[in-house]
Amino acid sequence: MEQFNEIAGAFLCPGNYLGDEPYGSGHINDTFKAYYDVDGREVHYIHQRVNHKIFKDVPALMENIGNVVRHQRKKFEEAGANDLDRRVLTLIPTVDGKDYYVDSEGCFWRTYVFIEDAVGIDVVETTGQAFEAAKAFGEFQSQLANLPVRLHDTIPNFHHTRSRYDTLMQAIEEDTHGRACNVQAEIAFVKEREELVDLVIDLLASGELPERVTHNDTKLNNVLIDSATGKGKCVIDLDTVMPGSVLYDFGDMVRTTTNQAVEDEPDASKIWMDIDYFEALVSGYLETASGFLTPKEKELLPMSGRLITFEIGLRFLTDYLQGDSYFKTHREGQNMDRCRKQFAMVKSMEEQAEAMQAIVSR
Repeated sequence: MEQFNEIAGAFLCPGNYLGDEPYGSGHINDTFKAYYDVDGREVHYIHQRVNHKIFKDVPALMENIGNVVRHQRKKFEEAGANDLDRRVLTLIPTVDGKDYYVDSEGCFWRTYVFIEDAVGIDVVETTGQAFEAAKAFGEFQSQLANLPVRLHDTIPNFHHTRSRYDTLMQAIEEDTHGRACNVQAEIAFVKEREELVDLVIDLLASGELPERVTHNDTKLNNVLIDSATGKGKCVIDLDTVMPGSVLYDFGDMVRTTTNQAVEDEPDASKIWMDIDYFEALVSGYLETASGFLTPKEKELLPMSGRLITFEIGLRFLTDYLQGDSYFKTHREGQNMDRCRKQFAMVKSMEEQAEAMQAIVSR
């Protein structure tokens, strides 16, 4: 409680601090719902300790977030939107006017207005939920299409698929844990699709694809859904917002939404790309994003799911070969089950490529 008293005193939250409790299902930062009394009325905030072991430059990260949410708020105000504190994250400044506070133990904290009567959904259950999430992410990107500053690259080469591929090839060659003999089929699968890894990188470098502000973690639970209406309200978890391609964001939506099997599902019969969920994502996304997307970006939307799914499969395979040193595992072979799920999804998308393209064209 003493530490939370320090945090409460550091931010300009109106009212008297009552207490905190752990909140949410995040695995990286430590998140707490804070309770304050304001003239006899209970008001809530989010106090969040940022994991500075993962995010090495928290001031740059917070500068990104500050630029993004203030620009979003301006866009909502210009559009005459109501209920702004439920549409965009609101940072509470510290007593010295910053967006973050460094506590007595050297930890970084930030505070947001708590968004009431809205929930994050961990596992998609309906195509309507997929539609609303994609619509919210499309609106997010649309609002930031004319952000007047370039954001910091807080995680360099985050979606640099060539680097991911080359790291895997090195891990295969070194084979430090003697595991390459167990995954020859997966290695062949990767090598057959090498041409995929350079596609977006080369188009960005040539200018055929524009650099955009991207979220880079577009899973369903990073959109808060209104508890009463079921409509998407607010895009959250902005730690990975940085420059990139909209294809990375849409591709990750496809990867995380179109199959409900668990990440390490060993039963291949449960793993396929659900075309109905894909259509819901396309419909929701293009409802808000079509106005700023280029023809090339639209054309490549179906491919983007395949690319990002392939990329995360590369990462799981690399980690397996390197001794499971990055992704947490709870049993032997878990990273390979994760990898095989991603590659099964890639194959399913390849088999449905024409149908996916037809949906986008419509």
